[in-house]
Amino acid sequence: MKLFVFSFVCAFLHVTRQNPTQRWSMKPHVLLVGVDGTLGPLSLSCLERPQEEGDISWRKNGEEEAQRGNTYLIKLRELLGGGNYTCHGEDGSLLNHTEVLIQDNATNEGIILVKPKDGDYLHCAAQNHNGEFRCSWRWHSQRVGKVAFIKAWRFSHDSDVECSVDGGGQRWTCSSGQSDFGCSVDADGLGILCVDQRRCPSAEERRMIHFTVYVRTKDFLVESYSKYFYLSQIVKPDKVTIRKVNATLIEWSYPSSWSSPYSYFPLTFQIAQLTGRRKTCAHLSRPKAFKTSTVHSTCRLEVKRRVKAVCIRAKDVLCDSQWSDWSLLSLRSNKKNKLNCQN
Repeated sequence: MKLFVFSFVCAFLHVTRQNPTQRWSMKPHVLLVGVDGTLGPLSLSCLERPQEEGDISWRKNGEEEAQRGNTYLIKLRELLGGGNYTCHGEDGSLLNHTEVLIQDNATNEGIILVKPKDGDYLHCAAQNHNGEFRCSWRWHSQRVGKVAFIKAWRFSHDSDVECSVDGGGQRWTCSSGQSDFGCSVDADGLGILCVDQRRCPSAEERRMIHFTVYVRTKDFLVESYSKYFYLSQIVKPDKVTIRKVNATLIEWSYPSSWSSPYSYFPLTFQIAQLTGRRKTCAHLSRPKAFKTSTVHSTCRLEVKRRVKAVCIRAKDVLCDSQWSDWSLLSLRSNKKNKLNCQN
């Protein structure tokens, strides 16, 4: 089936610009129109070569429209005008269809997603340097939507990115002259997992990753949210696994998901020995209780007699990135303090 032919219609009764400011064929039969809040007509053409215009009828969201003929005029007023438009032959047969989505270019952000007080609309993190990262968000409680489009690429001035999605609308591929990304939307719609398929973990990152997600509501409204970063900036190791060797000795090692060899991707560990019983490592506020040590593989610690719990977290030594979440091990009785790291 042929795609709609899109064209703008000029309104001569007003001196100010009356047309939509931007249009983009997001996917086959899906048109994204950027508006600025003013009245702007947009025309859709059903067939490229209509035989009899009078035989063509139109429907919006399944409801019969009064307009007839090969051209249908949409009146874009503020954020109104989006919907599913179909044109039909004299016998009611479907001739063509498109979905019109509306994006407010004046504000763009803040209606569909929620911005945390201490963060951004998008939170992106990587478990290691292997090229995989996840971006997540929070839907507005009254405007839960879904992902409409994804773009992910390494920044470059000499190439454009091309993205496509599978039939289920869950798996995306984005290719440019400098990168190839594969992304999949989480089943719960709260995040996206992407992989830079050209990423070499040991190579220096020379180009930033640009990630943009377009989200939409059932009312055909769209917002886009972007994040720019190097993997080294968002890397956050998984939680450290701690185990009790015996009554006086604990042991921990690198997270299994961390990049190897460890000599090339070293971690530093932060240890807190706590004299009070705890169920969580949250709100640790005594810097003097911490001891930092860089190791290559496994560490053992003989803890002090009065210590009842140990909290440990990890961070990349070479990057100014995030600490992992704390890991907690509760103890009963302990004797002395001795650190022993095994390479």
